[in-house]
Amino acid sequence: MRGRSLAVLSLSLLNVFALAAGLAVAKLTPERHLSPQPPSVAGRDLVRASAEIPAADPAGGRMPAAQALAGRLSAVIGGPQAKINAVVVDAKTGRALFEQRADQPATPASTTKLATTVAALATVGPSHRITTQVVRGTGGGIVLVGGGDPTLTALPARADAGHPPYASLLDLAKQTATALKASGVTRVRVDYDASAYQGPRTAAGWKPNYLPEGELAPVTALTVDEGRVSPADPSKRSRVADPPSVAAGIFARLLTRDGVAAKAGRKATAQQGAARLGAVQSPPLSALIEHLLTESDNDVAEAVARQVALKLGRPATFADAAQAVRQTLAKLGVTQGVSVNDGSGLSPRNRITPLALARIIALAADPAHPQLRSVITGLPIAGFSGTLKPPRYTVAASQGGAGVVRAKTGTLAGVSTLAGLTYDADGRLLTFAFMAGDGKGPVDPGKLDQLAAAVATCGC
Repeated sequence: MRGRSLAVLSLSLLNVFALAAGLAVAKLTPERHLSPQPPSVAGRDLVRASAEIPAADPAGGRMPAAQALAGRLSAVIGGPQAKINAVVVDAKTGRALFEQRADQPATPASTTKLATTVAALATVGPSHRITTQVVRGTGGGIVLVGGGDPTLTALPARADAGHPPYASLLDLAKQTATALKASGVTRVRVDYDASAYQGPRTAAGWKPNYLPEGELAPVTALTVDEGRVSPADPSKRSRVADPPSVAAGIFARLLTRDGVAAKAGRKATAQQGAARLGAVQSPPLSALIEHLLTESDNDVAEAVARQVALKLGRPATFADAAQAVRQTLAKLGVTQGVSVNDGSGLSPRNRITPLALARIIALAADPAHPQLRSVITGLPIAGFSGTLKPPRYTVAASQGGAGVVRAKTGTLAGVSTLAGLTYDADGRLLTFAFMAGDGKGPVDPGKLDQLAAAVATCGC
């Protein structure tokens, strides 16, 4: 029982960390719970300890026997002809314990976000905040300047939000109105500057239905409430066509309400050194990353990717953000097998190998890289949170992974992926990546859950 005790203790410590970090998780629409607080594993009827659990090694659990692990996984996969690329890696040694086409690139879907977030934390840092500001313009105008903060909201703050304060357009309007009235200005034009981002607002390979169906908004440096047409109603997913101009219109109305008659102006570029009238900041990057991984938020992922480009002195375009991510991963030694076109994983042109995903997760879990910790705490908990909430991990074949597996999901037409980590029954920390489908037919994400559960329950 010692192995299971160590595993449960490690999980408990990880969940305590996650709950504390959850208080710092950013949220884009106030009606959405970004970092659900999982109940205790013991409190779930579906989570049962195995009757026979081998003793654990004091150094962190015994490494599974590769042959025994392969037997368990192969039985679920159904043989080498199955359209599943897979790998399981020992986190401590980096040794691959199971491989099936592990070095062959596949469509990662939203597991792309693992590469994006590790690169962002390694370059920009977990404490970085994104600033939205207002400065004086020309011709009696002011300029609303976007820095690429997807958490900027015009909705009132909620006391029960359960996250750190996100950037408030209402607060920015009050700051600006106070400054303008102090200088005797009571009427103004609101221009807007979204020049922090360049290039197309959609990535290569994105399907035309992504924007109208609300997968994300057009990617710009200035947007409010993720560009949602009805931000107060999370059931309505539609997005506005031009987020910066809509943001300027909302801001003008807020200024008017605060005593400065304002009208929306035009696209502009703020002058260097222009006097600042107000500013608000996003939650720290670590909180944004926990949210985007838990909920698989595409808008935040694209914003985070561009922060990497900006930090490295590149233009904030899709192409440059992708290159900046790869450049950072190369410095970390985990770029082999990674080719991306966006930060969210919506592009079916992205290609990542299972081995690359497992190594990226192992890097983030390594105590030698504490700045990457929010990648691990942001991973959904099987059967409890985010994209792994029930009904996932509620059937007999995958129940053994509930509360133990933490993993990022990925879904596109004909593609399903799962990449994460777990302690096995002996208390050994293992990372894994399972990538199913070729985009041409149906896939069953439940089989990937079964594979992760097989790793978690292995006393091999």
